[in-house]
Amino acid sequence: MKQGFHQLNGQRFFVRTWGDPSKPPLLLLHGFPEYSGAWEELAPCLTERFFCVAPDQRGFGQSWSPVGDEHYAAAQLVGDMNALIDLLGGQATVLGHDWGAAVAYGLSFSPKTKVDRLIIANGVHPVPFQRSLTPGSAQARASHYFHYLRKPGAAVDLAADGFAKLQALFARNMDMSWLGGARLEAYKNAWGTADQLDRMLAWYRKSQIKVPKPEETSWTLPEFPVERLRVHCPHLLIWGENDTALLPEATEGLEDYARDLTRVNVSGADHWLLHQKPDEVAQIILEWSGR
Repeated sequence: MKQGFHQLNGQRFFVRTWGDPSKPPLLLLHGFPEYSGAWEELAPCLTERFFCVAPDQRGFGQSWSPVGDEHYAAAQLVGDMNALIDLLGGQATVLGHDWGAAVAYGLSFSPKTKVDRLIIANGVHPVPFQRSLTPGSAQARASHYFHYLRKPGAAVDLAADGFAKLQALFARNMDMSWLGGARLEAYKNAWGTADQLDRMLAWYRKSQIKVPKPEETSWTLPEFPVERLRVHCPHLLIWGENDTALLPEATEGLEDYARDLTRVNVSGADHWLLHQKPDEVAQIILEWSGR
């Protein structure tokens, strides 16, 4: 693994890489509350075919973390990674997890996309996800934590007592046996301070996703522009079946937005499947990308 800083659209971003730079690039986009080190189990399993590139995204880890929610709009987050793809030669396979999936999807929506192939691991396209968030639905109940994370002062609360509440949120009835010891200390170092964590939470506050409050009983969904939100490349969705944060219904209807979609479920894994079953996930990716 190598690491260093790169200028993306005039700002400083921290990037880790694995493998041979002469191989096709695979851009790895982490979610919340992770950072580029989240790929340390999976990336080495993929270097036989790819040059793996994992940035700390805006607001995370050692990358540029501006103050102010106005800096965390989806178009800006996607613009960062478009600039990184340009540094990699102008085309890349992209793998996104959790919030990284939102950026990965955004990269793939343009008819002139720089994404050769799109891989999502327990992440959601915005339209099926929003449609699953009807008042009283299972996904709405699973996503009520959005309201907490969007509240002023949430970062201070989550950072207290050595990030105790953040770790509890991270788990949410899922297998966290992989996060301990030196790895947990590395995560805490990446989380830094409450101020740093608040900039990570700006992704939630600036997101256009609408989550109903527990007391809401009905609402009207907006119309979605299908053509503007279509995936313009082959798409692989890898799903840890025991995820309690994102439920299967959050992906229903994805075929309407991804004409070349392959779904593969991973049993015995949840939202954190990249840590729980990296060898199996890698084999799925290698087999699909080699077809």
